[in-house]
Amino acid sequence: MARNPKRPAGARSARTSLGDHFTAWRHHHRDSLADALGRMRGTPGSTLLTILVIAIALALPTGLSVLLDNARVITQGWDGRAHLSVFLKMDVNEEQQRALAKDWAALDGVADTEVITRQQALDEFREQSGFGDVLEALPDNPLPPLIVVFPSNNEPAALEALQQRLSKLPEVDLAQLDVAWVRRLHAIIELGQRLIGVLTLALAAAVVLVVVNTVRLAIESRREEIVVIKIVGGTDGFVRRPFLYSGFCCGFAGGLGALILVGTALWWLGGPVNQLLDLYKSEHSLTGMSPATALILPLFSGALGLLGAWLAVSRHLGEIEPQF
Repeated sequence: MARNPKRPAGARSARTSLGDHFTAWRHHHRDSLADALGRMRGTPGSTLLTILVIAIALALPTGLSVLLDNARVITQGWDGRAHLSVFLKMDVNEEQQRALAKDWAALDGVADTEVITRQQALDEFREQSGFGDVLEALPDNPLPPLIVVFPSNNEPAALEALQQRLSKLPEVDLAQLDVAWVRRLHAIIELGQRLIGVLTLALAAAVVLVVVNTVRLAIESRREEIVVIKIVGGTDGFVRRPFLYSGFCCGFAGGLGALILVGTALWWLGGPVNQLLDLYKSEHSLTGMSPATALILPLFSGALGLLGAWLAVSRHLGEIEPQF
């Protein structure tokens, strides 16, 4: 009878390929995400509260930024925008005045010009001042011809450069510019931008701290489970992964909640704001968030949640070790 060949005795090590490692890594990421979502659904009250806190924290700077962008656009198109009152010399007739206004309208940095003749200026002054009888006694019209120049750039430096350029022309007697309110407007907008930046940093730190506290409580509630996983050989990375997904999901959901809050607030304010703009004859209306903001905000919030979860896990996971 043929004898069966002897099998080698002892344990043998099995080699796993790089593809097997990648498959196991991908499956564990999928399972960790499913575990994080399942635990979030299992505690709807605390999860909803965390998401709502994150949403409110991020909605405030986002909404202020959208309103500031709207204010910048609206003031650029406002009829009360900065302008130069260019008084011409008395010997410039009306035909020359209109020719100059046409030439200046084609200059770089000039959006439009408006001609106010000596007679128009006299009639307007008589109507608004109430000194009609005194003006009738004058032998001649004392008011000079005027061209109102509306610049295309409301930056104070550009306005002053245009003023100096027009002042040097031989037909010009005086180019007057009231740039104080423009400087105040730009200072307010700049201050608003910096305040929003500081507020964003402060509330982003608050979001990270909220996620840190949430993940810390989750780690403490699963302390025994983590000890068992480490006893059977689970690595810190294996234990850490579900908590990281929990932080990212909370942050991402908070970012979506912030989009909803900001969109709702803009919709609620849209009617009164648009009515106010119509009263000022403005062609603009209140606009919402840009597509880029709507895309970046949830990802940014998710990154904050991921950072908070990483800090919490790195701080507290090392304190949980099996005791033999």
